[in-house]
Parts: sequence; C-alpha cells; structure tokens
Amino acid sequence: MSLMFTGIGVSRGIAIGDAYLLRRNQIDVTSRSLSKKSVPVEIRRLKRALKIARQQLLDTRDNIPKDAPTDVSSFIETHILMLDDDALSQRPIEIIKAELINAEAALQKQREELGRVFGSMEDSYLATRIDDVNHVIDSVLRALDGGAEPVVGSENWKGQIIVADDLTPADTVAMQHHGVAGFVTETGGQLSHTAILARSLGIPAIVGVSNIRRYVKAGEILTLDGNAGMVLAEPTAEMLTNFKRRQKETRLQQKELGKLIDTDAITLDGVALKLSANIEIEDDLKALKRVNANGVGLYRTEFLYMNRPTIPTEQEHYKVYTKVVRALKGETLTIRTADLGADKQLSGSAAAASAVASRPLSHNPAMGLRGIRLCLSETHLFIPQLRAILRASAKGSIRMLIPMLTNISEVEQCLQLVEQVKQKLRAENIAFDEKMPVGAMIEVPAAAISAHLFAERLDFLSIGTNDLIQYTLAIDRIDDQVNYLYDPLHPAVLHLIKMIIEAGKAAGIPVAMCGEMAGDVRYVRILLGLGLTDFSMPPNLILETKKTLIAARRATVKKQVIALMATAHTPEERHRILDKINSVTAK
Repeated sequence: MSLMFTGIGVSRGIAIGDAYLLRRNQIDVTSRSLSKKSVPVEIRRLKRALKIARQQLLDTRDNIPKDAPTDVSSFIETHILMLDDDALSQRPIEIIKAELINAEAALQKQREELGRVFGSMEDSYLATRIDDVNHVIDSVLRALDGGAEPVVGSENWKGQIIVADDLTPADTVAMQHHGVAGFVTETGGQLSHTAILARSLGIPAIVGVSNIRRYVKAGEILTLDGNAGMVLAEPTAEMLTNFKRRQKETRLQQKELGKLIDTDAITLDGVALKLSANIEIEDDLKALKRVNANGVGLYRTEFLYMNRPTIPTEQEHYKVYTKVVRALKGETLTIRTADLGADKQLSGSAAAASAVASRPLSHNPAMGLRGIRLCLSETHLFIPQLRAILRASAKGSIRMLIPMLTNISEVEQCLQLVEQVKQKLRAENIAFDEKMPVGAMIEVPAAAISAHLFAERLDFLSIGTNDLIQYTLAIDRIDDQVNYLYDPLHPAVLHLIKMIIEAGKAAGIPVAMCGEMAGDVRYVRILLGLGLTDFSMPPNLILETKKTLIAARRATVKKQVIALMATAHTPEERHRILDKINSVTAK
C-alpha cells in the first residue's frame, strides 16, 4: 500500500530510490557524581574527546571535493570554531569542577543553557546555530563514549534516499561523495544547516517529516518531490512512471537554465529587471560570475567579527572590501554594515575588548541590542568599518546598507557619523567617493510604515523580508509549533512591501529586496506586481528567478496582485491566485 508523507521541501528536484534508514545509538548523558580526586581525570577525558571530535571534522574538511560549493566547507569550519570556543572548550570544564559531575552531564547542562539563550531569539539564522551547537556537542559525546559512531553502509548509499532524524554537515558531505538520490529528515526547517547544504549541493531534500522512520521500511521504494515537500512510499506502477517522467523533465529544465546566463532580464512587456547576488565570503564571487549577476545587492560582513580573538581592524575591513569590489569590475557592491547581536554575538577576547561583554544578556536578543543599535552604542566597533567602506569606495562602485533601522533619529546619527568620518578622511588626504550612496535595510514594521521618511533622507532602500515577515506576524518560522503561520502572502506583509516600494518611487530612489522572498520563484511575480524590479538573492537562484520573471507581463501580474490583496482573505484563496499567476509561461 502506498503511503504519502508531507514536510518542508528545502531543495528542489525529483528523486527516486530505495529507502536507507539512518539510525544512531542513543547517547548516554546520565549524570554521575565525582569525587574531587577524580575531577582532573574527567577533565582530561573531556579534553581528549574534544580533540578527537576536532580531528574528525578536520578529516571531513580535507575530504570535501574541490568543486563543492563554499557552503559545505563553511559549515565544517563553523563546527571546528565552535569546538575551540570557550562555550564548549572551557565552560563544561568549569561545570565539572563546580558541580563534581561527569563530562557527559556537564556537556548536557551546557547544551541546555545554550538552548535557552538561542530559544529566545527570532533571528533568521537561529535554526542553523541551534543545529550546529547540538551536532558539535553530540560529536564530543560520542567521542567520550569511545569514538564517533561510524555511518555504517555509506558505501552502499549511491542512488538511495536517506531517511534520518537529522543530518550533520559531515553526513551531507558523505552523501554527495556517495551519490545519494535525496534525503528526508524528521526535523529541521528552511534555514537549518541541512537545508542550506542540500540546496548548495543540489540534493533533492525534504525536512520536518515527523516520525517517518516509524512507517518506512529499509529497501522500500521512495519517490521524493523537493518542490512540493511530498514523499511517497511504495508508489504504484502508475505513480512511479509519472515520477520518472517528471524527473526527466526537471533535469532538462536545469540544463535549459544555463542558456539564460547571457539573456537580458526583461519582462514580456519590456520592464527591465536587476538581478544581483547576496554574498558573504570571497568564494561566493565565483558563483556570482557563473550566472552573470548584476553585482552584489547584499554583502554580509559579520563573518569578519565572528570566531576570532580580536575585533577586526580598519585595514582588515579595507583589504576585504577592495578585493571584492575590484573583482566585480565595475558592478556595484552593496556592503551591509555589521548586523551583530541576536545569534551573531561577539565572543571570547573579541567581546572582552568591547563594552558588549559587560552588558546583561538580553531576554530576547532579536529585539534587543543588535544591528545599527549596537553599532551606534559601540561606535569603536562601527567607525573602523565606516572608514574602510569609504576608503574602498575610491576603488569602485560601492553602496553602504544600514541594518535594523527603526526610526529617523537613528538615520540622522548614522549620517552624522558618516560625515564625521568623511571630514577626517579629507583632513588625512585619503580618497573616497564623496557621493557614496547610503541606504536603509527595511526589515522592521515600524521602518516599513515610515519608509517615506527614510526615503527622504537616504539614497536607496533594501527590503529584508526574513525579519520583516517574522516581526510582522509575531512568529518564528523555524519553531515547529507556529511555523505554519509563516506566510509571505499575508495581506499585512504585502501591504508593507508595497508601501516601501511606493515610498522609494515617490522619492525617486531605488528599492531592492535582498530577503529570501526575492529568490523564491513562488513569490517573485507577486513582487513584480507590487512594483519591485531589483532583486538580490543567492547566486544559485538567479537563473531560475530570471526564467520566471522574463516569462511574465508586469501589467498582467499587477492586476492579479491587486485582486489577491483585495479579495483573497484566506491562505487557500491566496494560494489559488498565486498558482494562477505562476501558471503563465512565455509563448
């Protein structure tokens, strides 16, 4: 009998293969009391486990194929850095000493403490951080239990669909190496590390399929639809034939996308579009060039501050920015100033070097001292970056984007700081672009409603939909209990986006979108109908987005979006209209 399961499709594609159930032994974290005399032995045991876990990650990193996307190695590097961080390398030792308990129990206590901290956050990177912490701690616990548990049978993975509770970055690297057809996990969300890696590696994947391992048997035929988030176990002959046909069509479509690299991004009714890339590290430039993106619409700079013993210097910032802007060869680089806070906290010596370390921990960091709030509070963190951005602007086309703005007074403070830095650079006879554009990241409902005021004072606006949607709907989309409420088509969300776009038009300044919605082909025509023509997204989504948009007529889509906002009062009604909008293809 065929069984159907639904989850969250996080990586597109059709997969057909036998089910491989990946199970791991339960990790024992039972607390045991220690005598003071045995504490040094237990600490040595923990340190040895940390060393083993670290070496395993280094081995995994060394085995990553050279042509693998940068996301793969970056996740492994993140885990290595976490193992070196005081939160895992020192704090459990302190717990062992203070509470006289074994290493497993100390690690579990630290896991629970970190879970409480991360659990109060609503930042869009939260799921990845929680997953990373748990996977790193689990790797140390397994090392304490005699070594990491090997993934048995991985040499037989080729062509199979892996079914698991969750997957580590090392598992995912192994999957690419062994040629799995796809995977399904019981946990995870759109922004979990598993989802991000699956998209980077092009592995069809579905996450959040609760309890699937209870019903699926090893060796059963599975079909996986990463677009619809649907898994079929033991499909009928007719179903299987249909899936094979769709799988072939999907592969042909991927090949066809490559033909769009040099195609102009223009709608059927002549509306010119700008499709730029979101990048974070230098290697992302390679992917950007492969798809012929229109520059960089969002350059995240938080990586410069993270997992390091000191705060980055002005010269460090400058070297990175100039290298990127030169590589763009005339295309524009939009640099977002440091969006620290929430899950992107300074730690160790870097935190100690700033006043941040002395501040009490926020109960809800996502709504606390983060983004521009932190930068304006700790200007010694902010000014070196401002100087570096301005200096780099003499080397190419650069725009500066300010995150997490909520009111005009913050805009004024930023512009005053920028002018002060400019005056000092002039006095030092250091070149910079006097007219370097400064823009606002509109990601807070208050800023969206006041967008006309921001547009009067700034040179451009950029919409950050990840936080805007979550703040507007008061939900965390990676919380399994409420993520069903995450709805980019909610009337309130669409009205806010429309307000921002219209505010930019009225002031005669550009409006872009760099949130995840800008690269989601389900919604890009909706955005086109709202008036958006400037989209920024991960490089690997650009060609698919281009294909969707150039097959549309903005005039037609605009009428459909007006109808959606005026008459569709339920999610079901909105998705019916959405399906109609997306069903039209170029003739």
